[in-house]
Amino acid sequence: MKNIATTARWAIAAAALASAAGCATGPNANPVDPFEPFNRGVTRFNETVDNAVFVPVATAYQRALPSMVRTGVDNFFNNLGDVWNLANNVVQLKLQGSAETFMRLNVNTFFGLGGLLDVATEAGIPRHEEDFGQTLGYWGVGAGPYVVLPLLGPSTLRDTAALPVDRLGDPVSQMNDVAWRNSLTVLHAVDTRSQYLRAGRLLGEAALDKYSFTRDAFLQRRRSQVYDGNPPDDGAGNSPAEDGTESK
Repeated sequence: MKNIATTARWAIAAAALASAAGCATGPNANPVDPFEPFNRGVTRFNETVDNAVFVPVATAYQRALPSMVRTGVDNFFNNLGDVWNLANNVVQLKLQGSAETFMRLNVNTFFGLGGLLDVATEAGIPRHEEDFGQTLGYWGVGAGPYVVLPLLGPSTLRDTAALPVDRLGDPVSQMNDVAWRNSLTVLHAVDTRSQYLRAGRLLGEAALDKYSFTRDAFLQRRRSQVYDGNPPDDGAGNSPAEDGTESK
C-alpha cells in the first residue's frame, strides 16, 4: 500500500506540473521548451536552494572525506543502481547489456565488498545505465516538452512520468528502516552533488545563458542515451524533442 500511495503522489505531482506549465506557454514558445517561463522560474528556485544548501554541504563533504572514501561511496550506489539498470536492459531486450550488468552485479557484490570496490570495471565489464524513461523512449514514447522539476532539475514530460517507476526500482527507496533509508538518500544526493561542484562553477562562468545551455545539453544527452550514443538522423538536425519517435 505504501508503494501504491507513493506512486499515486508522483503521478498527481506530474499532472499538476503539466497543468501549471501549460499556463506558462505563449504564442512564441520554443517547440522544445514551450514552458520556458515556468521552467526558468523553477530553475531560479533550484539555484537558490542549491547555493544555500547543497553546495555548502557538498563542499564540506568533499573536504572532510578522502577521495578513496568518496569513491567507495559512489561505487556502492552505482552497484545498487545496477539492479534497476539490469531490469531496464532486460525490458529493452538488450541481451549484451543485460548479461554484462548481471555479471557486474555479481562481481562487485561478492568480490567488491558489497560494491565498495568496482572490480567489474577493472575486469573490463562495462556499465550499462538504463532508467525507465530510456525504456519508454526505446519503445517509441517521445520525450515531450522539456520541464524543470523543483529540486530534481532538468527533465522531460516522459521522464517525469517515469519517475514513480524509477523510484519503485530504487533499492534504497524500498528499505523498511526509515532512518537508514533517509540517511542513504541524503548521502547519495550529497555524494552526487559533490561530483559536479567544479563543473557547476565552470558552467556559471562560461555560459552566457546558463538556462539555455543546460537545457540543450540535457536534451542532447538524453537523446544519446535513448539511442545508446547513436541517434538516427531525423532530417531536422537531430532535434532533441524527437527522441524515441523513430522506428527501432
